[in-house]
Amino acid sequence: MSALRFSTRFNPMLSNRFFIQTNSLLFSFSSPLSPSLKIPSKSFRCSFNSLLHSNGGTSRSFSNSSPISGLEDELVGYIFGKKKATEVAHLVWRHVLHKGDVVIDATCGNGHDTVAMLKMVADESGRGCVYGMDIQTEALENTSSLLDETVTQKEKELVKLFPICHSRMDEVLPENTAVRLVAFNLGYLPGGDKGIITTSKTTLLALETAKKMLMSGGLISLVVYVGHPGGREELETVEGFASGLCVDDWICCKFQMLNRPLAPLLVFIFKR
Repeated sequence: MSALRFSTRFNPMLSNRFFIQTNSLLFSFSSPLSPSLKIPSKSFRCSFNSLLHSNGGTSRSFSNSSPISGLEDELVGYIFGKKKATEVAHLVWRHVLHKGDVVIDATCGNGHDTVAMLKMVADESGRGCVYGMDIQTEALENTSSLLDETVTQKEKELVKLFPICHSRMDEVLPENTAVRLVAFNLGYLPGGDKGIITTSKTTLLALETAKKMLMSGGLISLVVYVGHPGGREELETVEGFASGLCVDDWICCKFQMLNRPLAPLLVFIFKR
């Protein structure tokens, strides 16, 4: 059995519109891998595409230029367990980022997000910059090693790594830097010490800082892991932050698997 919850409850101006679509976006399948399943993915694509492109009911519905427009197939893959939450996040980033952008990897981990960001923003003229940070030296070493393996030295020079908490990101960026993307992977370092985790307090501080640094048309992207002590509390902090954002300036949504309580959640916070 698989079920996905697509929630826009963070944004009350959108709630009526999306409540109408709820039945189209909440599914229960008896056998996700059964070859006899011919309708769900097509049905999902049609319903989700209609939801993304319709302007009826409110002027604040997603438009054709929505950053998640065109990602219906990827979200179906996420539902059926064929795509990871991080893969979906990367696909959304591609719809937001431009060559030459400045981006922040607030939790470097093993470097996969850092590398993905770099490939999206680096251009031939040497523009684009990734600011990466992590409190663990091991994480920064892993990130640096992955960069050595996957990008050129010229590209790696566009990445700046800092051994600091994500709540201090404003300390390492030049003043008034226009940031297009701030990305978080909340939890612990995969393969590392599970006792060292991101916390609700520092994550809230980081989100408040990211909000101030983000340019119009930018994105705060979060993959939130909840299977460890403190994970649920941190998710509630993220939800509380997003719920309090002004609907005139922000669009916020969450993707959650309903019957997989330990599965990571996706939260996207778009600045108009």
